[in-house]
Amino acid sequence: MSENVVHLFKDPQDAPQAAPAPVAAFAAETPSVPLWARSAKAIRHVVTHENTTTACRAVARHGLYVAGGTRIVARRTWESRTPARYERMIRAAEAAGNYEAATEWEERGQRFRDARHRRRMDLLTAPLDAAKGVAAAAGMGAGMLLLVGIALAVANENFADVATPTMAVVQLIQWLVFIASVTWGPAVTIGPWAALIGLWAVGKHQQAAPAWAMPANLRDTDGEPITPSIVVLALRNLGVAPLRNAIKDMGDAGASMLGPIRIAGCGVEVDVTLPSGVSTDEVQRRRRKLAENLGRHEHEVFITIPTAARTVRLWVADSGALDEPIGPSPLVTDGSMTADYAKGRAPWGEDLRGDAAVLSLYQRHLLITGLSNQGKTVALRALALWLALDRSVQFLIGDLKGVGDWAMFDGLATTLIQGPTDEHVIQVTEMVEGAVEEMNRRIQAPPGTVFPALVVLVDEAQMAFMCPVKDEDKRPYGGSKSNSRYFMAVRKIHNQGRAVNVLMWQGTQDPTDQNLPKLVREGAHTRASLALGTESQARMALGDKAVDGGAAPNMLRPGLDQGTLVVASSGIDIPAGQAAITVRTHYIDDDGAKAITDRAKALRDGVTTLHAIERGEDRDPLADILTVLGDAQRVLTQDVLKRLATLNEDAYGAWTNGDLKRVLDGTGAEPYKSDGRMVVGRDRVARALANQDDEGSASASG
Repeated sequence: MSENVVHLFKDPQDAPQAAPAPVAAFAAETPSVPLWARSAKAIRHVVTHENTTTACRAVARHGLYVAGGTRIVARRTWESRTPARYERMIRAAEAAGNYEAATEWEERGQRFRDARHRRRMDLLTAPLDAAKGVAAAAGMGAGMLLLVGIALAVANENFADVATPTMAVVQLIQWLVFIASVTWGPAVTIGPWAALIGLWAVGKHQQAAPAWAMPANLRDTDGEPITPSIVVLALRNLGVAPLRNAIKDMGDAGASMLGPIRIAGCGVEVDVTLPSGVSTDEVQRRRRKLAENLGRHEHEVFITIPTAARTVRLWVADSGALDEPIGPSPLVTDGSMTADYAKGRAPWGEDLRGDAAVLSLYQRHLLITGLSNQGKTVALRALALWLALDRSVQFLIGDLKGVGDWAMFDGLATTLIQGPTDEHVIQVTEMVEGAVEEMNRRIQAPPGTVFPALVVLVDEAQMAFMCPVKDEDKRPYGGSKSNSRYFMAVRKIHNQGRAVNVLMWQGTQDPTDQNLPKLVREGAHTRASLALGTESQARMALGDKAVDGGAAPNMLRPGLDQGTLVVASSGIDIPAGQAAITVRTHYIDDDGAKAITDRAKALRDGVTTLHAIERGEDRDPLADILTVLGDAQRVLTQDVLKRLATLNEDAYGAWTNGDLKRVLDGTGAEPYKSDGRMVVGRDRVARALANQDDEGSASASG
């Protein structure tokens, strides 16, 4: 390559020196590449080099500073000479619906026009007035100089001194003319440059250049403190045309939209009154873009709707503040803490403002949901741990995950079922049905009877709703139909349990209509959600009202916002106008939970925990019906029910005509009318029982 380069010059001495080592190596590796291609590649490398782009950006930036400064100065000059600013303020006030302010600005504008008119009329007589003033001043000046000269001549006894003051003035004028003649040329030369520098300074101070031209340290606004100008700029660039136009028309550049910026915990809070024609949901739908305009991540900006019309409340976290853990739970640090179910509140965590988030559990059913591994069990367990410190509270716990998350409640809960199988679902269902029976017993008690709280807690409840197993009467344990045993038991507690302090707490994953039926989720008084995948899931978890009011658990970051949940409940203090509140819960590990339950057990006399539901002896209803029929060919259905209750009160004491009909349907022994009354035939029941035995024998032999 060096030889080829030498031949391009007439004199070998004119040839350039040998290429640097990197270039020589490149040439050695690509000897077949033509010179023009290598030159083009070198030019492209120079053009795209970081230093080149930085220099081009700097040139563009400073040129745009001058252009922006010119625009700013021209606008200021125009506004100082015309009523433009008053007209903008009028339009802004009208856009905001403040017609009183619009009228006031119109009056100010009219006063400005009147004053301007008077100044213009004064200009018509200004030359004559100026001439008179100059003549008067000249006469007075000449007289003064003459008097000074006479006084000087008398003092010096020299008549020539009369002209001395006048000549001094003449010489001063000569010097001024000389100085002006000397400085005029440089001033004419320097003046435009000084004006250019002034315009550049104005543009630089106002950062009148686009973001792409700014240096990297100014383009990166992450972590920048939130100021009114930043908020207005973020709203202006949100992509909502009516909002952008209204801000441009406002004389104060949009500052009138903002309330005071208040420090709120690990961030700041500000109310924004939107101009007419801009709806609050248009801002809510652009949460990510607004966060990026504010120099924050999406999870660091929360948008809620306060009570004021056309107003959104922005809470903006300090950059990175939400990634810092909160302090330990008072349940762990305060060994003397106790609970009061009726009057106390559980210390659950902190809200975004850094204030303690405490939750009342009194007569409130509870539902916590979220994606897997987001801290649902820990958040639910924290509430149960606090309530366990009230010695009067009883627990029935079903853990359908079965990995020991609730093992510390052994010896504290009356029933503790742990496991993920269908048999465990059956046990949990029967546990909830037992709570329904206890609820019915309490309801039938004399008025005024006070009952201790009974908390029926089911973790991973979606497994119960999705269980496909059916009982011997073909009734499914799972599902959401009227014959679903778990679903109906939960619904009964939701309907009447609150009045007698029987409460239903459930934790479930990934809510859908299949694993969390609508009637069940709407029956909870306190609804909380950790991170979810979609807005539709958020609506299932918290309800439409909370989501429409700004609640967005689907905006939480799975895996990063563990333990952070959105709560909709009357049991927690929610800022006025909001439908939900975001809570960062305290993390209590297994060792801490065990220490708390040990304290709770010490408050009690001792609890024997059942790990399975005790069932009565297996009975064959068809055989018992045949037994109570005796030798009679037919017996009234009401009498059959009475005889069954006498035979076994526990098994048949609560039976109704529907239960009897359910057992006999499909067997060929269904109740029928005789003399206008429903009866049960003995021969039919005997034949159905024989057929049942034959089917059982055939199944056994098979």
